[in-house]
Amino acid sequence: MDPRIGTALIVLVGVPAVLIGYIYGTELLLRTLPERLKPKVRPWLWLLPALAFLFVFLIYPTIGTIIRSFRDKLDESFVGFANYQQFASSDVTLTALRNNILWVIFLTLFCVGVGMLIAILVDRVRYESFAKGVIFLPLAISAVAAGVIWKFMFDYQPPGQPQTGTMNAFIGLLGVAPVPWLQNDTLALNTFALIGVMAWMWTGFAMVIISASLKSISAELLEAARVDGANEWQVFRGIVFPLLLPTIAVVSTTMIITALKAFDVVYTMTGGNFNTDVVANLMYKQISFGDFGFASAIAVVLLLAIIPIMLVNVRRFQAQEAIR
Repeated sequence: MDPRIGTALIVLVGVPAVLIGYIYGTELLLRTLPERLKPKVRPWLWLLPALAFLFVFLIYPTIGTIIRSFRDKLDESFVGFANYQQFASSDVTLTALRNNILWVIFLTLFCVGVGMLIAILVDRVRYESFAKGVIFLPLAISAVAAGVIWKFMFDYQPPGQPQTGTMNAFIGLLGVAPVPWLQNDTLALNTFALIGVMAWMWTGFAMVIISASLKSISAELLEAARVDGANEWQVFRGIVFPLLLPTIAVVSTTMIITALKAFDVVYTMTGGNFNTDVVANLMYKQISFGDFGFASAIAVVLLLAIIPIMLVNVRRFQAQEAIR
């Protein structure tokens, strides 16, 4: 029998059977408890499967990665902070860190800035839904597919040969020499090209979230400001922008985390070559090389970079809930 049939049966029959059995067993157990204990025990019994999955697939691997980051390449002996010292002293890792900083700054600024601009410009116009749909559409494409598409867009052929890349073919019509977009690391041109691909995908996300917040602003409030003699810039600066700040902060933290985790586009388009490497792709390379200790140290550094931003986001949500 094809082993895939057995896997399909497990998924289609076994998993639902286990879930039904757990529900039935939980209710039987609750019937044996005193009435005063049932309200306290019932939530934990329903949370137990989720907590188990959280421990097995998140907490346990995280602890294992932290421990492995203090061990050697083959996980045979304890090496202390040697992997972290290698991370701090290697030119490759420092280049990846530089690129991640560029990703964080420019991806966040572009997505939030352009997303807010588009949300304001198309707000309450006839073609609003169409414009938002077109701009949001790239987010429905996987990062790998977007990388493949834009790799062809940035394709480069030496001068004098037909340019198969859309970008070079276009600038060729203007009389400009072809540009090796993905190979040219002068002023990090290739890194900015990769950031542009991710910005093309995520600007729609920022636009939709900011647009939803924009529509929650009272139209009467804006109209009252205009009646009092405020021009559109004053209305935006004094009313719209301050009211959008909480949403902008949430979108910004989301984009920062996305930039720190950047991997797919870099892996697909350059593989980290030509000084375009980022921390996540560097970690994957070390795993491919079999250096699990150094790869684990890189993963821990990436985790430590993301945690503060997540905490800021959580505290902001808690503050908003307290106001409500």
